[in-house]
This record gives sequence, structure tokens and C-alpha cells, in this order.
Amino acid sequence: MPRRILVVDDDLPMCQMLEADLRLRGFEVKWFTSPEEAFELAKHEDYDVLLTDLNMPGMNGIELCERVVVNRPDIPVIVITAFGSMETAIEAIRVGAFDFVMKPFDMEMLELTLKRAIGHRELQEKVKVLSKAVEQLNPPQEMIGDSATMKALFKQVARIADSEATVLIVGESGTGKELVAKALHQQSRRRDAPFMAINCAALPEPLLESELFGHVKGAFTDARSASQGLILEANHGTLFLDEIGEFPLSLQSKLLRVLEERTVRPVGGNQENPFDARILTVTNRDLEAAVEAGDFREDLFYRIDVVQLEVPPLRARGMDILLLAQHFLAQFAQQSSKQVSGMSKAVAEKLLAYRWPGNVREMRNVVERAIALTQFDKLTVEDLPEKIRAYRSSHLVVGGDDPTDLAPLEVIERRYIKHVLKTVGGNKSVAARKLGLDRKTLYRKLERYSESEEQ
Repeated sequence: MPRRILVVDDDLPMCQMLEADLRLRGFEVKWFTSPEEAFELAKHEDYDVLLTDLNMPGMNGIELCERVVVNRPDIPVIVITAFGSMETAIEAIRVGAFDFVMKPFDMEMLELTLKRAIGHRELQEKVKVLSKAVEQLNPPQEMIGDSATMKALFKQVARIADSEATVLIVGESGTGKELVAKALHQQSRRRDAPFMAINCAALPEPLLESELFGHVKGAFTDARSASQGLILEANHGTLFLDEIGEFPLSLQSKLLRVLEERTVRPVGGNQENPFDARILTVTNRDLEAAVEAGDFREDLFYRIDVVQLEVPPLRARGMDILLLAQHFLAQFAQQSSKQVSGMSKAVAEKLLAYRWPGNVREMRNVVERAIALTQFDKLTVEDLPEKIRAYRSSHLVVGGDDPTDLAPLEVIERRYIKHVLKTVGGNKSVAARKLGLDRKTLYRKLERYSESEEQ
């Protein structure tokens, strides 16, 4: 569909010239010599940009801009001003104009300005749609996402929620793996029973053993009373083992026996206690590599990896970046009692370009910081951390049209494998699956690349 431009200028030949030229450039143009008539039309019809002259009898361009900004804030306004009238141009920007052009103007530059305004409007519309989507999410703690990868994950969660199978949830740090575990619990028949979680990396080995398996009175120096442990506390519910890749090797055989026998013996005890709990585990480690390195038992890995769910990194979720940003923006604006309703186009572009190594957790931190710093009703680029403001994306280049740029197939393969490995956060097992290789083949290739770089 051609983009619709509404032109307002009391100079009839100027209107006719603009219409003729812009139509040749693919725009649909409607013009008025009366700003009052143009404003009435803009209130009821949809236009991509309003292009107005500044000096007109009756309602001038500044007044027209003010009225459009109030009544149709979705239509960007570009003001045409005489050369040297910088003060009036600044006034136009102050009242809400998207941009201004100086007479005499070059049509190529005007076209670029119009396209920038249209791009701004499209992005604002996307943010508006995402804002409505966020408002409809209930409760706000739910997983948020509208990308194809997240929709696929939601379907997997719904499909296996009522299964008794043990689930291994994998993904980079900060992607929201615990939210996936909680969603599995909430959508299961066990939702009214306990959801018990423990971080396997946060506790020293003796305390982890006691917290998880329980202990009898007098089992160790500080055991003044018995504790049934989280496994039994999760009875009829869900047991969530976070950072399972850090589970001590010396305790892995005990955990394996618990999972296979569905009974647990407390530390210092001699009685086996049956339990009925669904086991969910989470890791950001490459467990298959840990198995090969001897850091994780192979039999335990296969026991917990009955069903595997992969939570995608934020950089692979497209417009979910803005959806999440808008969600956190609304959340922190409310908490801090600030009237912040959105973000500028430049902020949205910066957020979309950034790679988000810290994923959703980093996004939450960035938006909370921006809300604390901003002095306006919309986030600006200056509210973002320097690492995001200065970020420049890198692209994989495998060749070109110039024969001198063409690289041998082996070089292309090396570049692409390293690119995939970087994209999946260094997880060799995931990279091998994405590349269609078995792990051993990938390892051999990486070793060969390393050897050639050392020579």
C-alpha cells in the first residue's frame, strides 16, 4: 500500500508541485490550502505523515502541529519553514513536530525525511500493540513472548505439563528458565501442591545434602532436630533443582537412586521414605560435555533428560525485546510513581540492535535503571547504559561479489561454526544440533581450528 501524505500549504502551486513529485516517488498525496480543513480531515482519516508549511493565514503551522499532536499523536508532523528561521523550527520541535525542512528544499532529502517519519510511526504502532499485549498478560509473572520461538516453547509446556516425565530445562543464564519450570507446575494437576526449589550451586555439599534429602536428629553436630528435606516437602507437588550442572559429583549417585526408586533416606537415617513429586531440573551448562569430561554422571544425565526444553536467548526473540521492555517499563514506572509511558524510536532501535548477553535479567536491570534516570515521559537514549548506546552489531561475512573477496569453503565453514557457537553462548551440544553435526565431529573441527591458529 502506498504511504499516505497529507500536505498543507496556502500556496496552491506548491501543493500541486509536491503532489506531482511525491506521487512519482510512490506516495499517495492529499493536499489542502486551508489548515482548518486539513485538521478536520486528519481527525477522522488515517495518514502516515502530515507535511505543513509554517506561515499560513489563520491557523499557522505551529498551531496546526499542536492540534495534531494532541488529537492524532500517531501522525508525525513535518514542518516546512523558510531558510534562516531556526527559532521557529525549534519551536515546531518543542510543540511536538517530528522534524522540519528548510526552504528551498531538495526533494530527495524531503523523501528521506518522510520515510524516517513513516518508520518512526510504524515503530510506535508496534510498541503500542506490544503495550496492549502486556496489559492482557495475567498475572505479570507469566512468561512474556510473542515470537515464533516462544510460541513453540509455550506449546511444548502445555503439551507436557501434565506428564510425569522428568524435564531438563536448558538455556543461557537470565533467559527465564525458572519461569518455565513454574509454568509447568501451574499448568499441571499438581498446581495446588507445593513447588519446592533449591539452587544446587548456592549451598556447600553437606548443607545441600541435608536440605535436599533431610536428616535425622543428631546426624551431625548442629542437627538438634529432624528435617524431612525438600524432596519430601514437595510430595504431590514439584521439586525444582536449579543449576543441576553444579550438583556435587559425590552426591550424584544418591540423587540417581532417589529418582529411580522414588524413595529418599535422610542423612543419618536407615529408613526409606516414599515420595511422589515431579522433578524439574535447570542448567546453563553443557551437560553432555560435562559427562564427557567426567564431571557429571552419564546415567544421571539420561535420567533427568527425559524431556528437554530449550529456552531461547533474548537476542533470538525478535520483537519480544520491545514487548519485555514495555512490560518492565510499566512495572518500574508504577513502582517509582513516574509518569513514563513509553520509549523513543531511537531507544527501541538501540534495544533491538543490542545482543543482550545477560538476556531477560539484563533487560530488567537496564529498564529499571532507565526509569530511575529519565526526566521525561518517554525513555531517551541518554537513559540507557553506555554499552548499549555505543553498541555496534557485527555480521557474519562469508563472501562478496568481488572475486578477491571470495574465501575457500574451509574458511567459510570455520567462520560459520564459530558464529553459531557464539550465538548459542558457547554450548557445543546445542551448536552441534544447530549445525547438523554430532558432537565428536564438532569437537574435532574446533580442535583443528585451534591447532591451526596456534601455528
